[in-house]
Amino acid sequence: MTTVRLPLFPLNTVLFPGLVLPLNVFEERYRAMMRDLLKAAPDDSDEPRRFAVVAIRDGHEVAPAEPGMPDATAVPERGAAAGFGPDPLKSFHKIGCIADAATVRERADGSFEVLATGTTRVRLHSVDATGPYLTAELEELEEDPGDEAGALAEGVLRAFRNYQKRLAGARERSLSTGADLPDEPSVVSYLVAAAAVLDTPTKQRLLQAPDTASRLRDELKLLRAETAVIRNLPSLPAVDLTRGPTSMN
Repeated sequence: MTTVRLPLFPLNTVLFPGLVLPLNVFEERYRAMMRDLLKAAPDDSDEPRRFAVVAIRDGHEVAPAEPGMPDATAVPERGAAAGFGPDPLKSFHKIGCIADAATVRERADGSFEVLATGTTRVRLHSVDATGPYLTAELEELEEDPGDEAGALAEGVLRAFRNYQKRLAGARERSLSTGADLPDEPSVVSYLVAAAAVLDTPTKQRLLQAPDTASRLRDELKLLRAETAVIRNLPSLPAVDLTRGPTSMN
């Protein structure tokens, strides 16, 4: 088993390979992370600026830094593991995604505007909180296509287009289709997982599927079920998916 140690950025969301992740970085621990990434790979370098994103299972994405922020009764916390309890490893889902920060722009106030792209799934083995920000020992995971992934991807794309149309109708907006959807099975599986209106545990389940075909089978069931719900409840609120295409790498 080969592992790699990378900075760890926990979020209340799931990042998938190929999907673009915009970040507004304002906490000091993550500012320190971005400063180190820029130092290791300046803008004139071809080196990737890699960090790992994991979804939070139990904890706070933003640590209470002042009374009333974000909880009026919270005691201010400091340090790399602030908001994640005495054992941060237990606070995170075990499967995450490496992100490559292609754009890191520092603002005048010291915060950062970051645009990163998911690249590779990883399994979280350990978390180190001794530095200014969390780091993790990670195992990179290969994507196994599984059986009949190609045929399943075609069915998922048809179901997804129908789902998009139902969402647009529920919102009484015209659907913005943008560019043609991809047809490579693993890309389809990640795009649909990211774009569908699903809760974090469901998205996490899709991220950690054992292979592409298993993820696509799960998505086909989810899309059909969600489309049926929207059809029967036309006033069901949708999200910004209907306003524009999902950005893919």
